[in-house]
Amino acid sequence: MEVKETLSDGLKREFQIQVPAADLEARLSQRLSELKDKVQLRGFRPGKVPVSHLKKVYGKNVMAETIEEVIREANGKIVSERGLKLATEPKVTIANEESEVPKIIGGEADLAYTLAVEILPKIELGNFTGIKLERLVAPVTDQEVDEALAKLADQNKPYAAKPEGAKAEQGDRLVIDFTGRVDGQPFEGGTASDVVVHIGSGGFLPGFEDQIVGMGAGEQRLVKVSFPAGYAKSELAGKEAEFDVTAKSIEAPGTATIDDAFAKSLGIDSLDKLKEAIRGRLQQEHTGVSRQRLKRQLLDKLDEMHRFALPPTLAEDEFRNVWSAVEGDLKAQGRTFADEDTTEEKAREEYRSIAERRVRLGLVLAEIGEKNTISVTEAELTRAMAERARQVPGHEQQVWDLYRKNPQALASLRAPIFEDKVVDFLLELAQLSEKQVSREELFRDNEEDKPAPSGSAG
Repeated sequence: MEVKETLSDGLKREFQIQVPAADLEARLSQRLSELKDKVQLRGFRPGKVPVSHLKKVYGKNVMAETIEEVIREANGKIVSERGLKLATEPKVTIANEESEVPKIIGGEADLAYTLAVEILPKIELGNFTGIKLERLVAPVTDQEVDEALAKLADQNKPYAAKPEGAKAEQGDRLVIDFTGRVDGQPFEGGTASDVVVHIGSGGFLPGFEDQIVGMGAGEQRLVKVSFPAGYAKSELAGKEAEFDVTAKSIEAPGTATIDDAFAKSLGIDSLDKLKEAIRGRLQQEHTGVSRQRLKRQLLDKLDEMHRFALPPTLAEDEFRNVWSAVEGDLKAQGRTFADEDTTEEKAREEYRSIAERRVRLGLVLAEIGEKNTISVTEAELTRAMAERARQVPGHEQQVWDLYRKNPQALASLRAPIFEDKVVDFLLELAQLSEKQVSREELFRDNEEDKPAPSGSAG
């Protein structure tokens, strides 16, 4: 086998590889000899099939497999001997493939191909003990607990049937039947019975709930609405629709009395215990957001500390993913770049920068993990799979099968665990201070922080 490096430009490498036809023929003969004792052909005793006959029957298929094996071994050897760390899958190109491959398989030509790879950059890691970070801490106040308790009571308020002849008002709960049409024709999902509607909740198409205000039990009404331009079912997006609505019952909301009985209706022993549970949940929220903010600070510092060339394909692939999500969101909302007070050109520039940041931070975190032997254990993966399975009751086995049989799905589960372990490692080294803030300040701008690296959990 002859290997010649033909390109070394930044993170790009190309090699020309040539494997003599005689070497392929030798490998073919060896594989056919191994098959001799395994195959059974009519007219031959086991193990007595001549290799020449096997070549006639299986030669082309076995040679194709041999070529794939030779390419895989040659590529591995090239990468290993040169100590290359690949950023993407290698690209193999055979010149004039349509005409040359049959010749190679037929033993009439040498195997000649080009191997193109992109390698990972050498990353000089910074001094992490010098990183200064500020952890925001927000104690849960009694007012927050009371507000959360009041919201919980509102969500669980009792309803009572309105007297005969009463009309539906804002805040009432109705049970309705409806039949919908678009362009005069019924559509999938447009007909339903015994549907509960809370007027004012915004759970239906815009304008639907407003038009059933004033209905009485047993009354029918024609409701006309439009599907949003970004509606999930594209065949309905932007279309006008009309619904024949029948109100079957109307209930008015009452007020839940916040006491021990209310707590027990929720499965908790007492009001004090309920408040304690609410306080604990709020504290978990605070702690989670505090970590997100701290992690964001850390990632910003890492981004400032490390500058290096990015593998072009990695950066471009990440930009395509980001841009596809941006376009999808705009379409779903029926908005344009002008509505966002920008242009497509400016938006592309901004999101390309975000994509490059994600790739850069992903590579830095991976390098830190490798240099400090940080990895995700099987036990951690199993716990994460179990947690995902618990989130879809009744489909636990399908979730387990998804991760066990799909390497990409498993990788998507491993990535945020790995990232958080590296973040924890860095936080141990960093100089941390604490600042007490209100809940409002803790949550302020949290949604507007820069995106974390791809696969981030934070």
